[in-house]
Amino acid sequence: MPLAARSTTSPEVRTPQSGPDRPPGVLGHVGAVARAVLTPAGLVGAALEATWLGLHLGLYPLGLVGARATHQRTGYRVDHLPPQQRGLSVCDLDAAQTPILLIHGMADNRSIFTMLRRGLVRRGFGRIETVNYPVSLKDVRAAAARLDGEVERIVEETGYERIHIVGHSLGGLIGRYYVTRLGGDRRVHTLVTLGTPHQGSYLAYCWDNALTRQLRPGSSLLTELAQPVPGCRTRFIAYWSDLDQMIFPQRNAALHHPDLNVHNIQLHGVGHGSLPFSGAVVHGISTALAHLDTSGATVAPAVTEVTRRRVNPIPQGVSVASPATRR
Repeated sequence: MPLAARSTTSPEVRTPQSGPDRPPGVLGHVGAVARAVLTPAGLVGAALEATWLGLHLGLYPLGLVGARATHQRTGYRVDHLPPQQRGLSVCDLDAAQTPILLIHGMADNRSIFTMLRRGLVRRGFGRIETVNYPVSLKDVRAAAARLDGEVERIVEETGYERIHIVGHSLGGLIGRYYVTRLGGDRRVHTLVTLGTPHQGSYLAYCWDNALTRQLRPGSSLLTELAQPVPGCRTRFIAYWSDLDQMIFPQRNAALHHPDLNVHNIQLHGVGHGSLPFSGAVVHGISTALAHLDTSGATVAPAVTEVTRRRVNPIPQGVSVASPATRR
């Protein structure tokens, strides 16, 4: 059953008011969740959430093997590829080969991206990286600093000066901090967040430690992220769902910042753990990341371009044994 999606571009329409001057309270948010669940799509979404949770629990041990995993298509031939993979490689090699880094959420590992990674591969993307950060993580800022090292490694290995990042839940917040507070916009073309508590989640009050305190609305971390980010070159795509059981209120997974180029996409009837498995999400991410023209700019206006490293010209008279690789 197709799931409804609604997209908006930041700044978004303000949350409906429960009165002339007051935003909806806790009961209002609980009522909104109940109305979302008690619909045909909501009931189907709840069943799918349970199904994907079971599948993920089975895959979870596999994600503990190794700190990272890389899928990379090698060689120049495309005739052996299925038509869907071949199409992107033939039409836009830059888009197909721009590296994509996937970052998981709290108490999770890279196995959460099993379906998303396969979906991106099937659609022709040739370099996809997944990494694990420690389960004992206590600070988003420290994780973002570590992310800087991972991104620089990918840049060095591939030759691409800018990459894409997809972050689920806490992974999106780590990516956002890296981009907006550590100068990561020079390296990240597009940051996609899935169910990320951009404005915090009141469920973080249910567990008291250093990390969950950073995820509460109004925390020092979220206050820092709300500071001005003039000239940020990264485009943001934020997926949020009215059935997200980990973000409360659910609208806090939408990203609002006057200095950022944000596209908020609302899903109906998709649970928190189902976001990386959702066909609508996989299709939406694939479509967005495929929009690069031959110069490295995006098809959509007002979106930053993917730049390439300068390659020194080969001196006249010097022979080359094999074709130069545009990495």
